[in-house]
Amino acid sequence: MVVRTKGARCRNRAIFIRKFPKSKKENMAASTSSFPTSQQGQQNLDAITDDDFEYVDEEFVLSHSAEQQTQPEPMIPDLFKQPFLVKDDLITPTSQLQDQTVEHCLPFLTGEDGPLDFNDYGLPKLNREKHIKFLKQSLGPLPGRFVAVDASRPWYLYWCLSGLTMMGEDVSTYRDSVIETARTMQNESGGFGGGHGQTSHLATTYAVILAIALVGGEEAYDVIDKKAMWKWLCSLKQPDGGFQVCVGGEEDIRGAYIAAVIITLLDLPLDLTPDSPAYDGRSNLLTGLAEYVRSCQTFEGGISSQPNNEAHGAYAFCALACLAILDNPRRIIPSYLDVPRLVSWLSYRQYAPEGGFSGRTNKLVDGCYSHWAGGCFPLIEACLSSSGSGSEKNKTATGLAAAPESLYSREGLIRYILCCCQDQTKRGGLRDKPYKMSDPYHTNYVLSGLSSAQHQWDLDSNPLPLPNGETTPTLAALGADSVWNVFPYIDENDQIYEDSDRVRPIHPAYAIPQKNVNAIRGYFQGKSGFAST
Repeated sequence: MVVRTKGARCRNRAIFIRKFPKSKKENMAASTSSFPTSQQGQQNLDAITDDDFEYVDEEFVLSHSAEQQTQPEPMIPDLFKQPFLVKDDLITPTSQLQDQTVEHCLPFLTGEDGPLDFNDYGLPKLNREKHIKFLKQSLGPLPGRFVAVDASRPWYLYWCLSGLTMMGEDVSTYRDSVIETARTMQNESGGFGGGHGQTSHLATTYAVILAIALVGGEEAYDVIDKKAMWKWLCSLKQPDGGFQVCVGGEEDIRGAYIAAVIITLLDLPLDLTPDSPAYDGRSNLLTGLAEYVRSCQTFEGGISSQPNNEAHGAYAFCALACLAILDNPRRIIPSYLDVPRLVSWLSYRQYAPEGGFSGRTNKLVDGCYSHWAGGCFPLIEACLSSSGSGSEKNKTATGLAAAPESLYSREGLIRYILCCCQDQTKRGGLRDKPYKMSDPYHTNYVLSGLSSAQHQWDLDSNPLPLPNGETTPTLAALGADSVWNVFPYIDENDQIYEDSDRVRPIHPAYAIPQKNVNAIRGYFQGKSGFAST
């Protein structure tokens, strides 16, 4: 008899009628070995009739054909199941590392590694419970060896709170702890250091401010010394338009992005103090900032930390996000960057079969670039979104061809994240790649990349005209016409992940939820400013 079973598998089966002796409760535990085998026992058996037995159907598998034994193949495109077919004949340490990375990733991508449950598309679920537990533990007391990352304490706050927020956790319960911790890190001269008594730095200041924005509340916002922050930023502003990351430190694209974030979230005055290195009586905090960003684009099309350096995925995000904060992306990004070359460079950062992104040319895929490189595409797609109808439907506001569909493989990135980046051990968290350990940094930025791939951000309107002679908006107008709307990304084909695996969206430029951006901006915009004397 041929029957259909769960999972659409076929097999042959036969039904046998077997007789079992009826017995009272006290005899039901007796095994077949207790039946008599001696001559006396045989005589006893001869006295037993059919009335002493009950009949039970029992199924035995008779045989399987090779075709019938095969379970349905998960729907995994060949692109993600085999090594790249075109390879350079030149063997180098770099190419060997790349081959090894593919070998490590393929068992996870094809569902051959570990006893996990996979959906019809060959993907495991997002293990929320483990990842949430990992992040909460990372916010608590850490072992002594973590003293080496003492200056990164603000980052641990942001990474963990951000990751928890994306997975639907209410992080306002950490408000009091964040307030207490942030106060010890703030310096009277402005800004936040990595810990008590440590030098203020834009990177740690960025992390603290975003952590405060995530927990929210006026008491948390009031921790920030706004006037001291403004004076400190003025001391970092440079004549060429950029920002140093600390007093006397390096000037790079990180400083440009973080300064734009701080200025807009805290509604800081744009005037420069007379002792600012960039003070000339005419310039302000935003003067030359977009031009500095433009100077960091390389011959490859990517963005470097400083002019004439190597292009890097994280710096591309900083450049795009900085410009998107300064003005409507449809106008400012094509005005200051060579968008086609940047799209080309970013596209080459996504690899197959892995599906994830690398940070630089000839480097390995890394989960954190799910955000740093993958997070660039929502900003570029917004800049290349259609601005008209009819004959103008396929053009942008600056005349570039509109992007009719996603510019990168969202499916590839989601496959890499869910298959290769999850630590499926009891440790939990997310990681760089299969043979690496999970950590809060990768957990946050892998989830950020997953959020970006699962959602679509659109601009609600075209750029408003600027006053004559102006190249960037005033602070009051910053982002005023950049109304962002977010929707779940709907693939023309089937959705490859479960709805329960969708994480919360985050703002494409500020990297925290939009409601948190609006809350902290609204609070500081509602407070009276101060004169630049």
